[in-house]
Amino acid sequence: MFTGIIEEKGEVAALVQDGGSARLSVRGPLVTSDASHGDSIAVNGVCLTVVEVVGDVFTVDVMRESLDRTSLGRLREGAAVNLERAVRADQRLGGHIVQGHVDGTAVLLSREPGERWDDLRFSLPGPLARYVAEKGSVAIDGISLTVTTVDDEDFGVSLIPTTLKLTTMGERRVGDLVNIEVDVIAKYVERLVGKQ
Repeated sequence: MFTGIIEEKGEVAALVQDGGSARLSVRGPLVTSDASHGDSIAVNGVCLTVVEVVGDVFTVDVMRESLDRTSLGRLREGAAVNLERAVRADQRLGGHIVQGHVDGTAVLLSREPGERWDDLRFSLPGPLARYVAEKGSVAIDGISLTVTTVDDEDFGVSLIPTTLKLTTMGERRVGDLVNIEVDVIAKYVERLVGKQ
């Protein structure tokens, strides 16, 4: 489990496609400081299992499901990525419950710079629309954000200077593809209510 509070921006060292899967290596001095084989690290919001650590670079295997459902397969060497280690039981939950199980992708539709923040609008894939609510939580590329506006086709978030500086959201441009994870609690409520 993760919180959506990004620990550092990492850099893609390599992405090697291998038929239906890929091997991804990422440079991240902070997240590798205590990483070992089997640990979970979220890369742009996707929970991945560390298979190797060499210096400040960790390597993970990315299965076909993750390549199909996320933007990871489009990464290139040198690209910046958001990194977060799995939360420990004794940590504060500063964001919201994020599983690292990305539900799909969205496109950045617009970006309006403000005096101290930016307002961004993203497309909202039809099947995910019912899980996104105004003032609710959503994870975009692993970042815990509050939804400011929502309709059937898109939703908005506002980014404070800290988020713009410490995550990849400060670099995102209109047309960029991002990973979306909706609130898992909403999905469980829907499933439970549907069983009645």
